[in-house]
Amino acid sequence: MNITKRNGANGFPIVMDQLFKDILGGTQYIQKTVPQVNIKENEQAFELELVAPGQKKEDFNIEIENELLTISTEAKTEKIEQEEGKFTRREFRISSFKRAFTLPETVKADEINAAYKDGILTLTLPKKEEALPKAKRMIEIS
Repeated sequence: MNITKRNGANGFPIVMDQLFKDILGGTQYIQKTVPQVNIKENEQAFELELVAPGQKKEDFNIEIENELLTISTEAKTEKIEQEEGKFTRREFRISSFKRAFTLPETVKADEINAAYKDGILTLTLPKKEEALPKAKRMIEIS
């Protein structure tokens, strides 16, 4: 086994590794993460993409209340019985998150659609008719 040195953005993670080494070396940092989101706009709608790998579509809760769109999942704890072997380190866990977005007045809240594929939750937020681009028209001078 080779010894590798980890470089952190600041020296703190390295100091923590040196102070609190465990059996296999290194410490376990618990980070609370929030899924990253892309929001695209085209002429007809806004498209919100939220990266959430390892979830099922049934895990998501999508709600709209008072022009606030909320996307969340609940943490699930499952008791796993293991008869053979002993964990030296166990880092698998299921986490939850909650993201909220204020809907613009130009969105048809009743027609929002959602799909989950390949770890990406995609919401389509169609625009109201008055928000759609108008066709160019010529005005004649009298």
